[in-house]
Amino acid sequence: MNLQKQIKKDLSAAIKAQDAPKKDALRVILGEFARLDKKELSDDEVVKILKKLLKSEKEVLEQKGQGTESAFIGIVETYLPKMAAEAEIQEWIKHNIDFAQFKNKMQAMGSIMKHFGAAADGNSVKKILQQM
Repeated sequence: MNLQKQIKKDLSAAIKAQDAPKKDALRVILGEFARLDKKELSDDEVVKILKKLLKSEKEVLEQKGQGTESAFIGIVETYLPKMAAEAEIQEWIKHNIDFAQFKNKMQAMGSIMKHFGAAADGNSVKKILQQM
C-alpha cells in the first residue's frame, strides 16, 4: 500500500476512534494532496509534501515562541522514512566517495544525496562534508 492510501486509511480509523488531533492533521495533509493536479501521488511526492508541511509548522511555532514540537509534527513524522544517522552517512562516505574526483568536497554532495535520497537531510550532509 502506498503512503497516500495509508494516510487515507488512517484518517478513516482516526474518525472512527474519535482521535481529533490525528484526524485534523491527516485532513491538512490530504488537503495539500488535493491542491495538486495529480490524483495519485508517488511515495516520493508524498514525502516531499510532508517535509514541506513540517518545515512550515516548525517555522510558525518558532515565530510564536512555542518551541519546535507539536502533535501535528509528531503525527506527520510517523509517515516519513527513518532518517539516516550522521555516523551512517560518514561511514558510507568513507567507503564510497573518492574526493580526488572532485575539485572540492561539496561536489560529492550530489552522489551522497542520490544514494540516501529522502533518508538524509541535505543540511546534515553538508555539515558532515564540512567537518571532513
